[in-house]
Amino acid sequence: MKHESERSNSGVRVSMILVLMLGFAHASHSFTLPHAQLSFVGSCRNPSNENELQASRIVRCFAFENVRKRSIKRKAARVAMISPAASAVMSKTIASLHTDNSFILTILTIVSACGIAMEQQTTLGKALSAPLVTMLISLCLANVGFIPFSSPVYGLVNRVLVPLAVPLFLFDSDLKRVVRDAGSLLVAFLIGAVSTIAGTLGSFALIPMKSLGDQGWKVASALAARHIGGAINFVAVADTLNIDGGVVSAAIAADNVVVALYFAFLFYLATPGTNNDSSDAELTSNIGKAGDTIPLGEEIVIPNGKNPQPITTSTIAYSMATASCLVTVGTMLTQAICPSLSSLVLTSLLTVASATIFPNWFQRLRSSGTAVGILFLQLFFAASGAAGSLVLVLRQAPSLIAFSALQLAIHFVVLVGMGKLCGMNSNELYLASNANVGGPTTAAAMAQAKEWQRLVLPALLVGVLGYAMATAVALTLGPLLIHLAAR
Repeated sequence: MKHESERSNSGVRVSMILVLMLGFAHASHSFTLPHAQLSFVGSCRNPSNENELQASRIVRCFAFENVRKRSIKRKAARVAMISPAASAVMSKTIASLHTDNSFILTILTIVSACGIAMEQQTTLGKALSAPLVTMLISLCLANVGFIPFSSPVYGLVNRVLVPLAVPLFLFDSDLKRVVRDAGSLLVAFLIGAVSTIAGTLGSFALIPMKSLGDQGWKVASALAARHIGGAINFVAVADTLNIDGGVVSAAIAADNVVVALYFAFLFYLATPGTNNDSSDAELTSNIGKAGDTIPLGEEIVIPNGKNPQPITTSTIAYSMATASCLVTVGTMLTQAICPSLSSLVLTSLLTVASATIFPNWFQRLRSSGTAVGILFLQLFFAASGAAGSLVLVLRQAPSLIAFSALQLAIHFVVLVGMGKLCGMNSNELYLASNANVGGPTTAAAMAQAKEWQRLVLPALLVGVLGYAMATAVALTLGPLLIHLAAR
């Protein structure tokens, strides 16, 4: 019995020695167990008593832990050897893609398509709008280094596609029809345009956006165009005044937040069910259901009681040819009359005049023209987002939000005040304000949602009028804004 106890104690002592040796091996990472002790570890798998059982557990824990640590270190060493080479290859690949115009154009088209798809299929996309979603995606891709901040492709979009998009959006701008069918809403819309001018000058005097430097007055002019016509006018003014891409991204993001809140305010104030005329109910068949957001691709397609013109290969070809002719003639007239002026101004006026003189031709092309114009406009937003800095956008957003909010507040007060003095209906004033700030589609959606069937077509018509006049009006504000900025 005594001999048995001594043997047990001896096993424990040997086990403890092995524990110490394993601890030393764990610390030095270079210790190897002698064959005898390894044999003892193996024998401990069949312990004869509790002491040997406990010792075997301790030894095995230390042995296995040591093996695991060594395996991890070997893997880390291999990864450390591979990572610099892989990183160098990745950097070289991305650098080569940054100079590949086909790759960059592919990314811009994919981002543009994602923006449209998200607006049409997701709640978040509808809330943000396709242009903002597109800009945010390209902004993030550029700031993580996937696409460059500058590229000849961005210049191609700004120099070629944006000028083509302007007339494509104005194929429906038949002024004779606007004057004939818009009725009293036309007067309210023109008052709203004047109110936007007052809001722009007043808000810029109070919030000059000095953090933007010499871009401040340019952004104010672009937002004035946005709040008289629509996004295409903002793009035209931004391109004419050469506003930095990062500033464009920040301005669009900030303004969309304010405009969303403003639309909610207008919907709250408007009274549903009045100004209704069931005889015009068929005019709303192409607008959408009450409360729906009109998809981007359906913009400015004005219903006339007939089926909309289908988009075919021939209508797309005719639309592109017509727009190209208008841009070419507008550019030639600009160079002959006023070379310092942007060609987009005369191109817009020429398109409006042509659509008024030849309404049948342009009505055939309105659907295809709008569809192609949407794609070009989306590419512009993608290129603008790619040229922007995320840090710059976040830094500039507060002042832009404050400016846009004050601009719309002054616009609303002046519009309602002047409208009441003229004895106009409150609902028509709210709808005219929606057409000013959002364009034809949001105004038509509001008229449909509030069951103002008689006002759906006029809302679309005055919204198109905003497209036709906003760029020229906003650019004429330039000298006044420069004077205010110099104070």
